[in-house]
Amino acid sequence: MADATLPRFTPRRPLGRTGFTATAVGIGDLADRTVPREQLVATLRRALDAGLNVIDTAPGYEDGLSEEVVGEALRGQREGVFVIDKVDVLDAPVAPQVEASLARLGLPSVDLFALHAVKSLQEWEQLARPGGAMEQLEACVAKGQARFRGISCHHPDALLAAVRSGRCDVVMFPLGPFVDARYVEAVLPLARERGVGVVSFKTFGAGKLLGDTEGYGRPLQARPRGKVSSGGDARDTPVLPHLSVAECVHYTLTLDPDVMLLGLGFPNEQDAALHAAAAHRPLDAAALRTVRERAHTAIQDKGPVWWNPPA
Repeated sequence: MADATLPRFTPRRPLGRTGFTATAVGIGDLADRTVPREQLVATLRRALDAGLNVIDTAPGYEDGLSEEVVGEALRGQREGVFVIDKVDVLDAPVAPQVEASLARLGLPSVDLFALHAVKSLQEWEQLARPGGAMEQLEACVAKGQARFRGISCHHPDALLAAVRSGRCDVVMFPLGPFVDARYVEAVLPLARERGVGVVSFKTFGAGKLLGDTEGYGRPLQARPRGKVSSGGDARDTPVLPHLSVAECVHYTLTLDPDVMLLGLGFPNEQDAALHAAAAHRPLDAAALRTVRERAHTAIQDKGPVWWNPPA
């Protein structure tokens, strides 16, 4: 039964040329080995019950646990859900990785397999060469193990080349208050022009924008700005500058990706993010600039920003 406290989401627009009509918000990874599996499955189903119809996973998310949880949550609910999985090891044969992921999911196929975490233009060029990982992935699509192919990527130059190649149906990349401007000013409009679906991540800057963390809940190792301590039990009540969930969500939705992935691993996180998304109204240029400036302050002294390559 759907949780009456959550807003309901309905499909908004096609995900690029895939033809699948996606909700504006998608379900990012929520695997956590410190949480009972049945709780993870229930949390994922709660998001599905709110109408979200895009799910993202990868074999490297908690060493396969994420795929197992997604597969279990989808039993009896697969229809109408766009499932994204990844190929993690880009210099190893693709077919065995695809087969292992499908086995963990317990599914005969997914909607999209993406080459995961492409880091540079040079890496993309290697993946796109004859016999490379993209050609191998295309063979898996031809076998019916996925309907579409694409990449997730942390470099604008690689994304631009991938979109121009015509070999990606969907590209996944960072969009949010603290990302390289090239993602917004170059990659996003080119993908729209070419009919390539856009799935975004890093809305919260890996959590750095919301709290005192080096990313993904890891406590800060340093003690910046004279703080006595950082992270640990204090991470839920940040002392360093930070943004709100609503500011990050409204900013990213204003940039208007086809789908904004959010890691919604706990009901309270779902509540905050989904209510913010349901209340979204596009920010004007001045408001966007203010959020960007505050994000720049909030992310200082919180470790590397690996999704923004050197200019």
